[in-house]
Parts: sequence; structure tokens; C-alpha cells
Amino acid sequence: MPKNSPKLPDPDENPDADVVIYDGQCNFCTSQVSNLRRLDWGGSRLTYLSLHDKRVADRYPDLQYDDLMKQMYVVDRDGGRHGGADAVRYLTRRLPTIWIAAPILHIPGSAGLWRWMYNQVAKRRYKIAGKSCENDACEIHFKQ
Repeated sequence: MPKNSPKLPDPDENPDADVVIYDGQCNFCTSQVSNLRRLDWGGSRLTYLSLHDKRVADRYPDLQYDDLMKQMYVVDRDGGRHGGADAVRYLTRRLPTIWIAAPILHIPGSAGLWRWMYNQVAKRRYKIAGKSCENDACEIHFKQ
């Protein structure tokens, strides 16, 4: 998280909330997660884990590291997995503060376009906003 950002809700503190799994070493990603936190009025619908947190591999062994590096995931309360643009679309139904975006993101036949656009941003996220890795651990992603 960027410096001076409020602490994010942890899944251990609210096991009934959905879990947003994001790249905690990506400045763009942490900024977007901060925005999500603000949009979750009451802070009870979403909790957050960086994909680099050991608990992710322990709790969600079906989510592979390479897939997590390509897109964020939301694991809903029922255990469903929503990745990338589908996660964003899911969140428009989950958070009342962003329901306004739902109609455009759910236009029939538009899912492929949203996935393509999400992937374009995701694979350039370190170039867009930088990284916060120690010892240049993320350098490989600047070559994309």
C-alpha cells in the first residue's frame, strides 16, 4: 500500500467478506485497491490480500501465481473466483457505490472487449505507475 494509506480490512478479521487478491507490489494496483476500499461504505463487503502474501497460496491453491500476476481476483463468500475484468464486473454488482458503472460493463456481448482492455492495462501496470518491490524483484515485468 502507498505510504499513509489506511490499513486494509484483512480476511482474518472479516471471514464473511469477499477477498480481493491484488498485486501488493504494484503502485497502480494498490491505488485501485485504496479506491475500492473507499467505495466499500462501511468496509464490510471486501477484504484484501496481496498475491505475495503466503496465505493466498495456502488458502487458494487453485489460483496459480502466474495467473494472479496477470489479473486481480475476487473470491466471493461462496468460494467463486472472479478474475480480471470479470472481477470488476462482479464488483459493480457487489458495491452499491459503483452500481452506476454496471449497465455499461454488462452490455450483452461486451465482456470480450472489457477483458481485452483490462489485460492491456494489467500487463503495463508497472510502466503506468511503477512498483514498490524490494531488491528489484519485479524487474521482469518491465520487459513486457
